[in-house]
Amino acid sequence: MKLTEWTMEEQEQLIHFMTTNTWPYHGNSHPARELIEKTIEEGGYQSDEVKTFWVENEESEQVGIVKIYDLQDEIPLFDLRIADGARGRGYGPKALKMVVEYVFQLPEAKIRLEGHTRQDNFAMRKTFERAGFVKEAQLRQAWFSPKEDSYYDAVTYGMTREDFKKGTATPVKWDDDFHPKENNIEDFTFTEEFYTERLIIRAPKVEDAEVLWKAITASNDALKEWMPWAQAKQTLEQTVSNLRQAVADFITRKDLRLHLFLKETGEFVGSSGLHRIDWNVRKFEIGYWIDTKFEGKGLMTEAVERITQFAFEDLQANRVEIRCDSENVRSRSVATRLAYTLEGTLHHDSLAADGKTLRDTCIYAKTKN
Repeated sequence: MKLTEWTMEEQEQLIHFMTTNTWPYHGNSHPARELIEKTIEEGGYQSDEVKTFWVENEESEQVGIVKIYDLQDEIPLFDLRIADGARGRGYGPKALKMVVEYVFQLPEAKIRLEGHTRQDNFAMRKTFERAGFVKEAQLRQAWFSPKEDSYYDAVTYGMTREDFKKGTATPVKWDDDFHPKENNIEDFTFTEEFYTERLIIRAPKVEDAEVLWKAITASNDALKEWMPWAQAKQTLEQTVSNLRQAVADFITRKDLRLHLFLKETGEFVGSSGLHRIDWNVRKFEIGYWIDTKFEGKGLMTEAVERITQFAFEDLQANRVEIRCDSENVRSRSVATRLAYTLEGTLHHDSLAADGKTLRDTCIYAKTKN
């Protein structure tokens, strides 16, 4: 990877990059062309105070952009953005490390480099930490989101010149709820979108919130019988919050939720994914639910078959399970049609979704040949 300095001759490329990607954790998640043009004209991307660089991968594709500003000060700041289609591939931490090297090798000895993000932007927080930055502050309700008309906490990360020279990160001692687990599996890259004859299957995005919420609401009566999380109707805000966590869990490889869409129309069909992951064993459990208007068309069987293939071929799975209530005939039929082996039934293993009665759990599995 490398950083290539942006030039004024590349205005159209910059405008296209900024307006065709989405920036959910920035103040303006969908900047208009006029705003970018005005910022360029005012020196917001190139001046004595500001330098902008393309982030290019090994194939020389422009996968991101970084703006370093306040360059006349002893403490510069930066804004790093990775394109929608390039996220989750490890480009962010690598790009940030290159930014650090650039800043601390400038002729004017900079004291430190710092950056800020929204408290719930777990992907960027992980990028900071993997690049050797230290969390130094959390400012309550300091980040306003115009789109949501809400305030969020802002988090500041920094790296000092001394830490850069020594190759260390001097921590700030304080209480904090965010303790990301160090796990090399986060460096394990794989495709985040794949297909079947009729479906697009991809990683979740915050932008899915509205269609996800509508499907959950429309299918609530059917979901309520089997899903503990469907016992109370969700609000759109709860769906957004849950989806943000799902995105963060996907990035850190803790849980791999997958959303299903029809190829032909782009309609949201349902949700599946690989859960209760044991990366040491390479064991996964497939879960799934479908919008009731798409029931009876074989779409979930089609999706689970492809996700099973993805688990074994892309994630090097040794074992994939499907666990379901013994009375959930539809769920069991998916496992049966795909030739999963019923390994056993655990009697009185769990409570019903409403928590009122004991139920049996069927365990279906496929293992690596």
